[in-house]
Amino acid sequence: MAKPQDPDVLALLDRLGRVLPPAALLTGDAVAPRYQEDRRDRFSAPPRFVMRPGSTAEVAAALAACNAFGQPLVVQGGRTGLSGAHRVRPGEAVLSTERLTELAAPDPDSRTILADAGVPLQRVQEAADQAGLIFGVDIGARGTATIGGNIATNAGGIRVLRYGMFRAQVAGLEAVLADGSVLACMRGLDKDNSGYDLNQLFIGSEGTLAVVTRALLRLHPRPAVETNALLALPSVEAALDLLWRLRKSVGGMLSAYEIMLDTIYRGVAGHLGMAPPLATPAPIYVLAEIQSETAGEAAPAAFMDCLAAALEDGVALDAVIAQSQREFLTLWELRDACADYLRGQDNIANGDISVPVPRIAEFLNESRRVLAQIDPAARFLIFGHLADGNLHYVFQTGCKDRAVDCLMRLVAAYGGSISAEHGIGIDKKPWLPLARSPAEIAAMQALKGALDPRGILNRGRIFAD
Repeated sequence: MAKPQDPDVLALLDRLGRVLPPAALLTGDAVAPRYQEDRRDRFSAPPRFVMRPGSTAEVAAALAACNAFGQPLVVQGGRTGLSGAHRVRPGEAVLSTERLTELAAPDPDSRTILADAGVPLQRVQEAADQAGLIFGVDIGARGTATIGGNIATNAGGIRVLRYGMFRAQVAGLEAVLADGSVLACMRGLDKDNSGYDLNQLFIGSEGTLAVVTRALLRLHPRPAVETNALLALPSVEAALDLLWRLRKSVGGMLSAYEIMLDTIYRGVAGHLGMAPPLATPAPIYVLAEIQSETAGEAAPAAFMDCLAAALEDGVALDAVIAQSQREFLTLWELRDACADYLRGQDNIANGDISVPVPRIAEFLNESRRVLAQIDPAARFLIFGHLADGNLHYVFQTGCKDRAVDCLMRLVAAYGGSISAEHGIGIDKKPWLPLARSPAEIAAMQALKGALDPRGILNRGRIFAD
């Protein structure tokens, strides 16, 4: 916390104390250690103070005060981000959305739901389920990650293939600019070309342009049929072959297609204390899922016929198909636990990257060869969303800095992205020029300067101060 004799800070705290209720402003010993938490255990400075507004009006008052004094702040939701945008830098205050927790009942006619920024993703999923609907985005941190944070990072997850990224789920948005101005476009219209789409501008901006306070989210019909299968495959090329086969046979019903290397597949099974669902040794394992809004046997039959043909043709070595809801959830548990397993491993380096799908096999082969030249002892624990080109490129190495830099440059050489779904934050700033041209970066900085001229919102995230 800043020194008590700092007159500017004392004056700002006095103003905040007059515009915010007592529960919304924390100073000194009242600032709990949780505001410095980071899922990767990286350094986060003590906040100068913490604001916990409970309404849009309180967010606006807090931002107007901080803007007037030039007080930089970091916006926090569930603090589950993996690129460091939520970590506190020295001199920053925290604006937490943890008290913005109102969640309306789903509207079955418009298939939408209104959620405050601090509502955990899982609450939205559960509310949708109770109304006979589903929400299209699912991620492993669903119980902690908040709607505001998901919007700020344009979260992806396991079903982008069917429902799209988080921006596709947003029908309306309310956000507060750095000076306290409230922008609300909550009409939920499918067609509205009356000027710039400001909502889309804020989605994926990592809290650098505005603070999202509420969102009108799209819901989808609950699948009448849902099943999955785990397959052992002889190569990445075979995994891509199977993907094309499934797309041809089941089309849009393919809702997820997840890849795990043998090392992480067996490591996660051991971490969970379970026998691997498939004992067949293989370098690659794939978890495939289908969803259909139409009841009947056609969808699962087409799915099983495709898998059977893949086994007969040698594209797949072995397979297990869920025969019950319990088995369905058990297969997903294996995939969901990848992140938890990795948090217990030493010397972890990683990249949330994307590569054009047709080039994934070539990229994986070359990248592992090149990184093994840097560190012959490197151990690869790669998993991810193969169908949309997003790999969580995780490996153990004693040469982390050099190896990660090499990985990012290889991604760029293959026409990929250095950040598929976790954003840039603080951690990936050095590699932004690999993904964006100087003109693109200048345009982003111009937007930042126009909407936040004093640079108080998430300063130093995405690009330099």
